[in-house]
Amino acid sequence: MQHGPAVRRRKLGEELRALRDRSGLTSGEAARIVGWHQSKISRIETGRSGVKPEDIRLLLDAYGEFVSPEQRALLEALSASAAGPGPGGDTGRGRQWWHDYRGLLPQEYRDFISLEAGARSARTVELSVVPGLLQTPDYARAVTRAALGGLPEPKVDALVEVRLARQSVLRADPPLELSAVLDEAVLRRQIGGPGVMAEQLRHLARVARLPQVSLQVLPFSVGGHLGLTGPFVIFSFTNIADLDVVVLDHLTSSLYLERKEDLEAYGAAFRTIQAHALPAPGLVGTHQLTR
Repeated sequence: MQHGPAVRRRKLGEELRALRDRSGLTSGEAARIVGWHQSKISRIETGRSGVKPEDIRLLLDAYGEFVSPEQRALLEALSASAAGPGPGGDTGRGRQWWHDYRGLLPQEYRDFISLEAGARSARTVELSVVPGLLQTPDYARAVTRAALGGLPEPKVDALVEVRLARQSVLRADPPLELSAVLDEAVLRRQIGGPGVMAEQLRHLARVARLPQVSLQVLPFSVGGHLGLTGPFVIFSFTNIADLDVVVLDHLTSSLYLERKEDLEAYGAAFRTIQAHALPAPGLVGTHQLTR
């Protein structure tokens, strides 16, 4: 199972291998041109090693006329995202703050945050809880306690802090464009008690008015729908569709899908679910559901 940056490294390696083959160079010849050992080329092409943007430029210069401007843009973007979080790194929306939590957050969660921070837009379907980007502090705390029962309170506090810090992407310049479809069960499930839930629903009504947020509810009356197979998120990136990725969450892991056919299938599923959902104005007054 691939994590975010690991998937990026594999994709980057495949693209570089194809370009080298097209240029007619062996891995040893390419290594001599850029002044590396052949094993470094091998590690990069097989996705076992990350590669810095400046190294990518050296390789692309070596492959010369066989590299189109579009391929150069794609590969440089891939090299930036494949590196994953690191000290002082930059996602385009500021320092990679989640690196400070590496002792608390599993690698998969850090990978997810990395993708979220670098994306232009996110489309998500949620069946049971409010998406993390839209949670209030009290709701986030209640969800964390329920999902990770028995966790020491300081760790709960830190995880809630991370959840709230993620929401900065909605206030960035430019902000993340978020399209979310929530099953009606999300609004009716009493998480944290009536008071917490009422405030969470009021918050959803407020955030639904933001220009960068599209928030819809899929009513029970729709019956069976494509989203019943599980929640998912589709991240899209500026000008480069080849970087798009679908993230599926499971109890103990996450699955990242980047094949064109997977992206097309989930994109079509989201559009179908969205078409059956109520428009965002339907959220206004939903706090009455908690009474």
